Amino acid sequence: MFRLFNRQVWRRIFNRIDVEHGPITLDRQRIFILPTRHGLMFAVLLLLMLVGSINYTLSLGFVLTFLLGGMALVAILHTYRNLAQLTVSAGKTMPVFAGQQASFTLCLNSSSTTERFAIGAMLEKQHPQFVDIAAGETVTTALALHAPRRGILRPRRFTLFTQFPLGLFRAWSVLDLDMACIVYPQPDSARLPQLAGVQGRGGKAIATEGSDDFRGMRPYHPGDSLRHVAWKAMAQGRGMLTKQFSGQALPELWLDWDDLAGMAIEARLSRLCRWVLDAQNAGLNYGLRIPGTTLAPGNGEAHQRTCLEALALFGIKGQ
Repeated sequence: MFRLFNRQVWRRIFNRIDVEHGPITLDRQRIFILPTRHGLMFAVLLLLMLVGSINYTLSLGFVLTFLLGGMALVAILHTYRNLAQLTVSAGKTMPVFAGQQASFTLCLNSSSTTERFAIGAMLEKQHPQFVDIAAGETVTTALALHAPRRGILRPRRFTLFTQFPLGLFRAWSVLDLDMACIVYPQPDSARLPQLAGVQGRGGKAIATEGSDDFRGMRPYHPGDSLRHVAWKAMAQGRGMLTKQFSGQALPELWLDWDDLAGMAIEARLSRLCRWVLDAQNAGLNYGLRIPGTTLAPGNGEAHQRTCLEALALFGIKGQ
């Protein structure tokens, strides 16, 4: 019974913070402070000095003991003030692919005239990031978290802490900001089939590339026409490159879920992810068909991001 009560009290004190939106200002209700290991050793040393001074009636011993004790008491105030009234908000989080590190940005603002030193930010039990904040300025820092699978990655509660100035006390605050990172499927190794000039089944045709104006070169893909291979560049040791031309309609194709029948769901998503990247790099107009979502053909970074987000959130409830 006592253990249950103690556990509930502990959660009430330290885990009472829910997911919060918008900037958060750290006040006395959010900041906790306790001695560090060095602080405890320092307290034991002061106690021994006090006992020795009493035992041997050392006036200078009393002076030194109380001087160091007063310094420790002042350090409590400075450690607390290093976090007090600090405003914390979430920055922009960029999408990543599964298997990469997601970076969650924190914006730390000191609106007071007090400079902040050695402010640490730590996610879970990872290595903390330390920043100094000048008075009236905003500093950003990033918390890295591994993204093992596609979907929406939300970090757990993170800790802001400081041991400034002497390291005898540790002040900290546990926060849970509304931060999320979209994790795209991990692209597989199967490249987009080169369908230029070939009529696809079911109306999935792409227009033949024009040959009027030279547009540039890209790496050679199996299936490219040998007429468009840059043999001179290959002779110069630049590798096998394919010439690109413009002059006719922009090539267009559909990336269809049903074309990958027989593959597992995650394997299909990884294959489609690779094809979206290849189609974008090749300058094609491409559309995406997956169960429940149809995206009309388009091109550009915004269209690519929309397609990748649709793949990342496929089958996820409450997206």
